[in-house]
Amino acid sequence: MTALITFVLSNFTLTFLVIGLIVSGSSLLVSRPKSSYEVVDRFLAGYLFFAIGLCFLYNFVMHVFFAERAAAFIGWDNSPFQYEVGYASLGFAAVALLAHRSTYHFRLAAILGPALFMWGAAIGHIYQIVTKHNYAPGNAGIMLWSDIFLPVIGFALLYFDYPHSKVQE
Repeated sequence: MTALITFVLSNFTLTFLVIGLIVSGSSLLVSRPKSSYEVVDRFLAGYLFFAIGLCFLYNFVMHVFFAERAAAFIGWDNSPFQYEVGYASLGFAAVALLAHRSTYHFRLAAILGPALFMWGAAIGHIYQIVTKHNYAPGNAGIMLWSDIFLPVIGFALLYFDYPHSKVQE
């Protein structure tokens, strides 16, 4: 049980994505969608709420209140940078939590900011792997892959949501 809890908390990006998929899928089973738009809308709302909103809120808590542990997980020494990442994460979380049931443009903004942050972090992780041989769990593995692919998932959901958004009117 300890190993499972450690895995879930250490791989929180994957954890929150899976929780969002489960909640979104469950809501579709409870109330049948009338159109494919409703399916995409629910998965996009779940993605924003869980994979961005709650995930970045967790990231805020870890970087601000458990900075030593977060830095060690990434394979770095603790520094004031931890707090900057934490407060940036809090901003991304707030926007995503507000946008999960909002307009297309608000949702786009809630995905774009974190996407640029995550892709920049992925470049930093790869640089650390190549130059410092940093294979710490928070630098390589699921964290690296989620920094690359979570934004791709968000933009794919936005792409499928676009034809039904009110942007075209």
